[in-house]
Amino acid sequence: MIFYKTDEEIELIRQSNLIVSGALAAVAAELRPGITGLKIDQIAETYIRDQKAEPGFKGYNGFPASLCISVNNQVVHGIPSNIPFKEGDIVSVDCGVQKNGFFGDSAYSFGLGILSHEHKRLLEVTLESLYLGIEKATVGNRIGDIGYAIQSYVENNGYSVVRDLIGHGVGRDLHEPPEVPNFGRPGKGTMLQEGLVIAIEPMINLGKKEVRVGEDGWTVITKDLLPSAHFEHSIAVRKGGVDILSDYSIIEEEIKKNKNIEQLSIKIPIFAPRN
Repeated sequence: MIFYKTDEEIELIRQSNLIVSGALAAVAAELRPGITGLKIDQIAETYIRDQKAEPGFKGYNGFPASLCISVNNQVVHGIPSNIPFKEGDIVSVDCGVQKNGFFGDSAYSFGLGILSHEHKRLLEVTLESLYLGIEKATVGNRIGDIGYAIQSYVENNGYSVVRDLIGHGVGRDLHEPPEVPNFGRPGKGTMLQEGLVIAIEPMINLGKKEVRVGEDGWTVITKDLLPSAHFEHSIAVRKGGVDILSDYSIIEEEIKKNKNIEQLSIKIPIFAPRN
């Protein structure tokens, strides 16, 4: 059953998402070669609790941390560790927050130091595909329109879309209906209606699309061990246009100040203002 949100509920979900974005910005300020996943997990959890909120992932189905931190060939759901990050690593950081009974969910992939052209382009295509998917999240379109926009752009650029993992609804639960695949056929799937809140999160591989779950039972890894990238926004479908509830701008301000993180160059579409 899909739960459509009222304006008041969307504002509460926005509050949770803005805390997620603030936590990711706090991570971006400190991220560098030599720091560990455990350290940035601590930074994020401290920020979240300082905002009188709860980490949305910690304890979720037994997950042991506040962040999912996935490095290079790890796609998603990586458990923070004490292994230091290295120059050239792709570090995907996924964060969830619960406050006032509603969840926020967003992710950002960071390139440490100077990336190869191939790896930087993987991040840029993944981020661009996210916004192309978001553009299709309008009243009257269908879930398949979102997935097709992502899939066609990614595959035309020579990358592959993970099929085993998908986006989802967000609200009083971290994962709600409907499922939001990053692939699909235009005009197919659930119709998008006013008040639908979903997390759109392309997970894109440099090599083939196939993945497997690691020995820890959580970390999803590319089968060919080539790198992967992951970006995620929570958005609300509104009659006036798409309303992005998470905020990359504060993350990207910290990236500009941090010489240890590669800056990406993409054109971000202009979306309608919030209602």
